[in-house]
Amino acid sequence: METKQSIPLLAPYKMRLFNLSHRVVLAPLTRSRSYGSIPQPHAKLYYTQRTTPGGLLISEACTVSETSLGYPDIPGIWTRKQVEAWKPIVDAVHSKGGIFFCQIWHGGRVFHQDQPNGEAPVSSTDKPLMSKNMYGEAGFDGVEVHGAHGYLIDQFLKDKVNDRSDEYGGSLENRCRFALEVIEAVVNEIGPDRVGIRLSPFADYMESGDSNPEALGLYLVQAMNKHGILYCHIVEPRMKTLEGILECKESLTPMRIAFKGTFIVAGGYSREDGNKAVEEGRTDLVAYGRTFLANPDLLRRFELNEPLNKYDRTTFYTSDPVVGYTDYPFLETPDTTA
Repeated sequence: METKQSIPLLAPYKMRLFNLSHRVVLAPLTRSRSYGSIPQPHAKLYYTQRTTPGGLLISEACTVSETSLGYPDIPGIWTRKQVEAWKPIVDAVHSKGGIFFCQIWHGGRVFHQDQPNGEAPVSSTDKPLMSKNMYGEAGFDGVEVHGAHGYLIDQFLKDKVNDRSDEYGGSLENRCRFALEVIEAVVNEIGPDRVGIRLSPFADYMESGDSNPEALGLYLVQAMNKHGILYCHIVEPRMKTLEGILECKESLTPMRIAFKGTFIVAGGYSREDGNKAVEEGRTDLVAYGRTFLANPDLLRRFELNEPLNKYDRTTFYTSDPVVGYTDYPFLETPDTTA
């Protein structure tokens, strides 16, 4: 019979400054419910529903400037009003013992139509994205730099989209230069123990693929070691997309061995897959996205091995502050006083 102590995902983990009580991480999930790019009060309930003492949460991606609005109604963190709106949400997570990192991003050529002054988007290329299916700290414990999924940093990293001929294009070292400069700047601002990065070297998301993702991923994590960052959050080659699961042969093992900090994996993991990955030493932590979205008490369900709620994809990016957001059922009635 399984006990809490025998479940790898429920084992405690020391992440430098942070004492995690388990290995289950809330992955960053865009929800398009921050009207006018301002985090809303309903986000407080959404995040606290998914908070456990000693659990790590990564916020939905937050834009860093008015030119980085990749989708409608995504939160920002570049104005005082945005920062102030985040504070009660972060405080509520902390009051329940959670550890909260803010993911920061810039969409690059993946942009919403409402760009200031009709300007062209910032990117590593002037080639437009053919696909059109778009949808300050504030007391956070740290920052995750979004370097994945075909957005600005990933556009520099991948040789199938980066067509620059200067020091930021061409060779592997040049294509990685921008990402490393961003990491260095963030580390210099808040220290390496509060900085992570998310990468998806194997994905061809938003038409951003690479001819040698193994070499790209390995070079990046080795370079990140020089900056001593806290964690590296890698999207598995088999990540789930709208078309299903991308089954790939590539392994994250070389990156896992090379990186000196905490290693986090994401990409359609089940309870069984996550337990196996931790037990075999292939990762330290496992991030759950859609599963956590639909199961705010995911940790409890994993502990009891109870069935999971099914997510409703049609409500992922709607503006409703309740439906598909905070109305997924718990096994037990939650405490809503947060």
